Amino acid sequence: MLEPLNFISVRESLREKGYLDKAEDYTMASGRLAAILYKEEIERALKTPGLSGFQLLGLQDFPGQATALVGLVNSFWENKGLVTEAWFRQACAPVTPLVRYRKACWTSDETFTARVEVANYWSDNLSGKVQWSLENGDQVIGSGTLSASLPTGCTTALQDSIQVDLSPLSEAAELTLRVSLEGTEWSNSWNVWVYPAAYQPDFGSVVAAKTYDEAVAQLKEGKTVLLSPDPALLAGEQGKFVPVFWSPVFFPGEAGTMGVLCDPSHPALAGFPTEMHSNWQWWTLTKHSRALNLDPLPQVGSIIEAVDNFVRNRRLSYLFEAQCGNGRLVVSAMDLLGEQDAGNPEVKQLLGSVLAYMNSDAFHPAGIIGEADLKSFFRQETPRMFPMFMRNWPVANP
Repeated sequence: MLEPLNFISVRESLREKGYLDKAEDYTMASGRLAAILYKEEIERALKTPGLSGFQLLGLQDFPGQATALVGLVNSFWENKGLVTEAWFRQACAPVTPLVRYRKACWTSDETFTARVEVANYWSDNLSGKVQWSLENGDQVIGSGTLSASLPTGCTTALQDSIQVDLSPLSEAAELTLRVSLEGTEWSNSWNVWVYPAAYQPDFGSVVAAKTYDEAVAQLKEGKTVLLSPDPALLAGEQGKFVPVFWSPVFFPGEAGTMGVLCDPSHPALAGFPTEMHSNWQWWTLTKHSRALNLDPLPQVGSIIEAVDNFVRNRRLSYLFEAQCGNGRLVVSAMDLLGEQDAGNPEVKQLLGSVLAYMNSDAFHPAGIIGEADLKSFFRQETPRMFPMFMRNWPVANP
């Protein structure tokens, strides 16, 4: 009889740490990010001129080579519940609608623009109409029809482009762009985010601090403090948008984050549209971050977690809340203060959402953190700063 000793080991590790009840959430959050990345990589391959094809090493979990749980299906080719077959087929089909747009996050004073391409590897040439729509939930804020002549065996760019005025959107929104070939089963969709252009975070009674000393001085006076240092000052796991490559057992030195895990209904996220997992609006936030280990502080509540890999199973956090001294505290290991005016509206929007929560009656942190524990999150040596050209790699859909 065969026994899944690798899974038994992971289960016992989670049980020992008291996180076994979160196993399903960890699987869903990391797995849905993996699906988003699979889709992006396939689409980039299809949009590459002259590329003769692509090969996926495997879409199933692999029990060998120290266990690689990288599959959208399990080792028996059974759906793990991460995505549906129809969702994956959007980007991996004989005929695949594609788009190119500059970025994932926009502001309401901009015009969303995108170029449509179609990869046709069907047996015949195709021609007809391509329909598109940009939707905010049930509301269609833009739509149109493009003419298409699609020879087989290549990807064809359509002459006309998509353009939608975003000014009617007065609140932060996650939009869905849909493109389909009229009268066929071939369709595809993407998410983009729009934030109010004139939005400015309201600090209210919250004091902003970028260093440990600043935060502690204000907390001793009973203030409400948002501590958001430069991530280079923090002693945590280097933040990443992408997950571990292949297997953390096979590559033990690799950074261990596996994506964001959060509760979209948490009041701190009320003004920041998100799913429970990473999507492209988290790119800058996670790239400029550290994931802090809250294992020694089980009483402290985490608002935004970083999923750890299954070898370590730590409770990693990007954003947590606690009482400290005479005051109340939120610690952000994402650079909310340093990046808010760097042309990243999603950072400003998350900052404002967190501040609104901290200024509300709902902000009552139950956990307590001492000054020594707070200081332990900071590096003791002088950090080695990264060159500026490495700090702002763009997110786009080229």
